[in-house]
Amino acid sequence: MRAGVAISLLLTTAGSVLGDHRHSKDSKCSNKGHGAGLTSHGGDWQPDIYLSVTYEKQKVACSERMSVLVNGTSPAPTLRIPPGKTTWIRVCNNMDNHNTTIHWHGLSQRTAPFSDGTPISQWPIAPHRCFDYEVHPEPDDCGTYFYHSHYEFQAISAQGALIVEDAQAHPIPHDHERIVFVQDFYKKTDDTIVSGLTATPFVWSGEVDSVLINGVGVPNNTVAGHGDCQLPVIEVQPDTTYRFRFIGAGAISMVQIAFEGHTDLQIIAADSQYTKPHKIDYIQVAPGQRFDAIIHTKSAAELARANKTDFYIQFQTQDRPKIYTGYGVLRYPGSGTKITTQPAVKPLNTRHPPYDYLEYTLEPLKPNDFPQAHEVTRRVIIDNVQVMNKTIVWDQDGLSWTENLPQNSPPYLVNIYKNGPSAMPNYTAALANNDWDPKTLAWPAKIGEVLEVIIQNTGSRVKNNGGVDSHPWHLHGHHGHDCGRGPGVYDPVENEKKLKGYNPVLRDTTNLYRYNAQGVAGEVNSWRCWRIRVKNPGCWMFHCHILQHMVMGMQTSWVFGDYNQITAIPFSGAQGYLEYNGNAYGSSDKSPVVYEYFPKESKQKP
Repeated sequence: MRAGVAISLLLTTAGSVLGDHRHSKDSKCSNKGHGAGLTSHGGDWQPDIYLSVTYEKQKVACSERMSVLVNGTSPAPTLRIPPGKTTWIRVCNNMDNHNTTIHWHGLSQRTAPFSDGTPISQWPIAPHRCFDYEVHPEPDDCGTYFYHSHYEFQAISAQGALIVEDAQAHPIPHDHERIVFVQDFYKKTDDTIVSGLTATPFVWSGEVDSVLINGVGVPNNTVAGHGDCQLPVIEVQPDTTYRFRFIGAGAISMVQIAFEGHTDLQIIAADSQYTKPHKIDYIQVAPGQRFDAIIHTKSAAELARANKTDFYIQFQTQDRPKIYTGYGVLRYPGSGTKITTQPAVKPLNTRHPPYDYLEYTLEPLKPNDFPQAHEVTRRVIIDNVQVMNKTIVWDQDGLSWTENLPQNSPPYLVNIYKNGPSAMPNYTAALANNDWDPKTLAWPAKIGEVLEVIIQNTGSRVKNNGGVDSHPWHLHGHHGHDCGRGPGVYDPVENEKKLKGYNPVLRDTTNLYRYNAQGVAGEVNSWRCWRIRVKNPGCWMFHCHILQHMVMGMQTSWVFGDYNQITAIPFSGAQGYLEYNGNAYGSSDKSPVVYEYFPKESKQKP
């Protein structure tokens, strides 16, 4: 099912958490790891939110496709959860032949150890089994996120918006909100795409058939305005201030979005981190990224002078061999002529150079403890390159990671619990081997380290010899300070000049741009810099968020902390998580036995 043509204020789920969302800034997670302990989620126990994952026919983009859906829709229902409280989300895999998981994109540092939803932190949810995720955002986590499957290619459709409500009134007042959820659409099924990407010979997925806004879109060379083939519509009221939440949930597309007649946008947040307001006239969002922007709509007098109530939204992919241009409608109430199909001539410019978008520009609304150069304890340089290994894969300093490789099973966190300290990566061995341990194939870091991580883009070593792609790199477990980007090899001295007097924002997804479509095979084309204060123990992924590239191995697995810090749950409490279909996984005839990691909220007396 598609989400509908007229996009109203929010898509809410009946399972959304209700109640008072006002919580004190002092509500910190000081008791983390001292919850109720081992308990059965049976009897009268009920989750705050229930999500059902199914595999069914979806009507979308003027066609039909077999897709993985959540609660029967894509995008899935918008979830709104309060800060300072634990939200239990039960995910039931009601598919017959597919495993699944759900990841809380950007919120992994605020979940219990087995609740990040990745193949390094939990066994997948088997068909006809359920898993209870424990999510506990803090007041500082308020903002725009999304949730999605982290299994194979399912995230192209099994995904939805996740909003952590503001603990206090936002300093930039607004009247209402709109969600702009950006997705990609392929007519090919997930299984067909994954089979091709892992086949010998390699079969590329092809470029997207459509880009969707809130589940609605039209393929290139297809005329909208009939039957299920409609343009997406976002409805607004005149003279109203809106907070638009842009969510980049596409498989591969970096997209620029512009609004006809509405060029005065103010960015107020990036990747759920509030920023000082910054004026911009278009949005650029890559897979995994989120931006919040304030838009003030036209007054009734302005609409009368314009003699129209419908305005085009134009969105266009960037840095791909085949460019997709799509359209939507920003619609005011009234009797004006309704836009139902694409324009004959593009009304807007959505081909801005992508490499300068908000670079060295956004600053945090409040101080965010940016590490200075002298605080950096280790610089990690990761060169990613496309190579041939039976099929085409992506390597990071000689290491490729995919969930279907036998050496990556069981999940890292599970393996550490089952085999003790011997399963931990060897820090000394990693430092002598491009920062990853050759035995465990993990990248270790110590709590308290300040890492400067440089991702470098290199020319392909396979048939397009020297070809270069852009990559949105996403960090689990932490946000990292975005310390910039540039062409060529990273030069710390020159970059430090750009950082002088600048306070970068914390991000969880930033772009490693390509600058040129063609480089030299194996030579560095460009770089992206992160600085990360290592604070949260756990097993965390750091990977390109292009789904095809993830399937092809552009993923790294990090272990933050020592054995005692990572195994915060006692072994007796973790046992149900350590086997595929273990006791922590429930079913219609078996209640899950889970470890409640966060303390239960005390009930106040009336």
